[in-house]
Amino acid sequence: MSFEELLEQVGGFGPFQLRNVALLALPRLLLPLHFLLPIFLDAVPAHRCALPGAPANFSHQDAWLEAYIPREPDGTLSSCLRFAYPQALPNTTLGEERQSRGELEDEPATVPCSQGWEYDHSEFSSTTATEWDLVCEQKGLNRAASTFFFAGVLVGAVAFGYLSDRFGRRRLLLVAYVSTLVLGLASAASVSYVMFAITRTLTGSALAGFTIIVMPLELEWLDVEHRTVAGVLSSTFWTGGVMLLALVGYLIRDWRWLLLAVTLPCAPGILSLWWVPESARWLLTQGRVKEAHRYLLHCARLNGRPVCEDSLSQEAVSKVAAEERVVRRPSYLDLFRTPRLRHISLCCVVVWFGVNFSYYGLSLDVSGLGLNVYQTQLLFGAVELPFKLLVYLSVRHAGRRLTQAGTLLGTALALGTRLLVSSDMKSWSTVLAVMGKGFSEAAFTTVYLFTSELYPTVLRQTGMGLTALVGRLGGSLAPLAALLDGVWLSLPKLAYGGIALLAAGTALLLPETRQAQLPETIQDVERKSAPTSLQEEEMPMKQVQN
Repeated sequence: MSFEELLEQVGGFGPFQLRNVALLALPRLLLPLHFLLPIFLDAVPAHRCALPGAPANFSHQDAWLEAYIPREPDGTLSSCLRFAYPQALPNTTLGEERQSRGELEDEPATVPCSQGWEYDHSEFSSTTATEWDLVCEQKGLNRAASTFFFAGVLVGAVAFGYLSDRFGRRRLLLVAYVSTLVLGLASAASVSYVMFAITRTLTGSALAGFTIIVMPLELEWLDVEHRTVAGVLSSTFWTGGVMLLALVGYLIRDWRWLLLAVTLPCAPGILSLWWVPESARWLLTQGRVKEAHRYLLHCARLNGRPVCEDSLSQEAVSKVAAEERVVRRPSYLDLFRTPRLRHISLCCVVVWFGVNFSYYGLSLDVSGLGLNVYQTQLLFGAVELPFKLLVYLSVRHAGRRLTQAGTLLGTALALGTRLLVSSDMKSWSTVLAVMGKGFSEAAFTTVYLFTSELYPTVLRQTGMGLTALVGRLGGSLAPLAALLDGVWLSLPKLAYGGIALLAAGTALLLPETRQAQLPETIQDVERKSAPTSLQEEEMPMKQVQN
């Protein structure tokens, strides 16, 4: 008897699984609230040099400001420079006196803002940029804050992937909740940029636990038939979080209170873990038969399944555990020891890097679309819903592999076409940006489901940890790639699109998993012969026979 047969007896999809999806919805909501938080947290409002005796209203009395602030080539007042000495304005006594001395003939000297900056608070009352003056020469530190955060996610993905395969999904999910709550509160109370950067980096490490644990914990309780619908359904909570962030950001304009608002929901999340079950698949691979038996009986009761004492006795479960038990502890090296698993791992890291790099490159760039930051964020969230439906239909009929490649190709084409659109055609640029965002989210939804099905139970969390590590490397580099616009304005979009195109091609090298049982051991993965032709690659993986 295999675990799939045990799951069929207790119910592979029912109230037990739906309750599990609902309980794990909160981490899904929290992830975009934190991952996309830099859009509001690190926003840089309009600013200019602080001037003694400057008018209180930021946008008025431009004539007075022209005596102190130079203009940029586009006609706007400079954000980072001021005149070394006040300049004479036409038709003024000072102008006539200085003109008589010949001082207006020379190019006026400019200096950096030595007395700080004045910020426009009409959109944000406070951000990290206004708190610590992360503008002009310090603007790199503002971008670096996001990079530090995703670097923390990268490290956390490795740690949580390994530890959850060794100590269990549920226990490490508790660690992720508690760590996120404590570190999020510490970030909101930061008294310096250094403290903020450190605590946000550690918060990213804690949040990595949600990205690594939630999807496998759901899938390992689901039968083959319902994995797709549950995977897409759970991913809609991410979309809900994206749109919720637009609302929360609109209502809370101070960065400290905003950070506090997205962190406090971890408290009820900790309490919800009382009802979250441990993965019975994982328990059996660890030889913990009694616990697995208890959860299976609980699943059968909630699903209303009459269970035969002989078929679901502790002895019967022990026989399944004997076949699936892992003697040696999982290791990241196990992902590369055998040829089939090595091929899967290498392809997955390229795909994950491309998905993350293009998604966060598009998501964090909310400027130049003719909308304010709140409208753009809401639009980016709303467009994900129809693309979720596209993913659901596509993975069921076209398969995971073609869906993954197609969504990444759509992202690359949207970005590439946007490069060809004139800057005067803002409406077309907005449409292409929204389409690119939708395709990139579809790629993100697919990659979680696809990767979880490729790795065996004994290494699923470890494999997800590795791929998420490389993926978060892409996420951490995306904000820095935006700085390439100083070299060439279109270079960031070209980088995002090019990497997405590379990932699309790599996705075609992965095996199909549609209608295939989840592999339990490394041998199950290696037992599937590598495809020898494109026709074979398009066929679903055969079901594992035990």
